[in-house]
Amino acid sequence: MNARTSEGTAKAVRAAVEAAVWAPSLHNTQPWSFSVFGEEIGVRADPERRLRVEDTSGREMLIGCGAALFNVRITLRAMDYLPLVRLLPDPDRPNLLATVRPGTLVAADEHARLMHAEIERRRTHRGAFADIPLSEEFLDALGREASEEGARLVPIGSQAAVEVLAALTCAAQRVQEQDQPFALEVLRWSRPPGSTRRDGVPAGAYPLEPGRTDPEFLQRDYARGQPWGYGRRPEDPEAASAGVVAVLTTAGDVREHWLAAGQALQRVLLRASAHGVSAAFHTQALEFSHLREFLRQELLSGEHPQMIMRLGVTLEVPEGARRPPEVIEEQ
Repeated sequence: MNARTSEGTAKAVRAAVEAAVWAPSLHNTQPWSFSVFGEEIGVRADPERRLRVEDTSGREMLIGCGAALFNVRITLRAMDYLPLVRLLPDPDRPNLLATVRPGTLVAADEHARLMHAEIERRRTHRGAFADIPLSEEFLDALGREASEEGARLVPIGSQAAVEVLAALTCAAQRVQEQDQPFALEVLRWSRPPGSTRRDGVPAGAYPLEPGRTDPEFLQRDYARGQPWGYGRRPEDPEAASAGVVAVLTTAGDVREHWLAAGQALQRVLLRASAHGVSAAFHTQALEFSHLREFLRQELLSGEHPQMIMRLGVTLEVPEGARRPPEVIEEQ
């Protein structure tokens, strides 16, 4: 490799920050900001974008920020830099979650380039999947990606356990729908057709008719009862499958684990996207502490659930919306 140049590292830093904003986050709140000091990128939580009702602990906010951090890392790696990462580097600045610097120049492998290429292509799916099975080998590969970040991806093989997860998701969703603060928080991040906002969930990000799965996993009602959403194209296969239900878990449940879960989540999603597989997220049950603890003890062998997801194949291409990166240039 050629010696690094200040121009080359500056280009890599800019690209890494621009890629970071394409990470997934709850209701597409994009709860992050960034700082740049020379070659060092600071990844920060933006508490003003934390969901006060659904995410009282900030756990889901940090999972989103962890996903953004992974985008920073994989972008630097794809541009031939080994990323140097410090997690939670300053206890006096709790919102500074990590610093990342471009390290030694080492040619990127095909795996890093493959995942990096999916950053802007990946989309969250909010509906049923086509009835196309996913192989055990593929699911094992996704599991290895999660383990690289210190988390576990647990495909739920038992139909009874899948039905428990579906029932808890539906029950939590129904309760949240009847709770005015919950409903208003979802309403705040729902975007009507024609909205120019670059955050929240736009009307083109979910299907007009999401399709009923067996068992049923309820989706958030971002349409507020309106006929919003994209229509199904005639050439798209019929969507009626729940897909493969999986839970992302960690051994512990503090800030370091939430950041690890976010990095693992994005790593899994990018690998899946590269093979034409999408994910639908279900956080409802995990937003009730007693339901989350029930799942930990009864289904997950004591591991802490960080994300419930369904994986499958869809030809639908939801709309994506991201605001430009908010960057503080430090002197």
